[in-house]
Amino acid sequence: MTHDYKRNGTTTLFAALNVLDGTGIGRAMKLHRHQEFLRFLNVIERDVPAGKAIHVILDNYSPHKHEKVRQWLARHPR
Repeated sequence: MTHDYKRNGTTTLFAALNVLDGTGIGRAMKLHRHQEFLRFLNVIERDVPAGKAIHVILDNYSPHKHEKVRQWLARHPR
């Protein structure tokens, strides 16, 4: 990215799907950084009942590979 990069109104959508019943969790955010992704992971952790497995499928975009995201995932093994 350059110093003059602008998203020009682009919104990031983070979404999770419960394949058993078709319900979802979604959040639209102005930025797509590891901080926003961690906020979304915390929403999933809060909203999915304890004891339920969570499977996360990610692309290789850099916020998903950030060290703080890896640490969060290591602390939340389900």
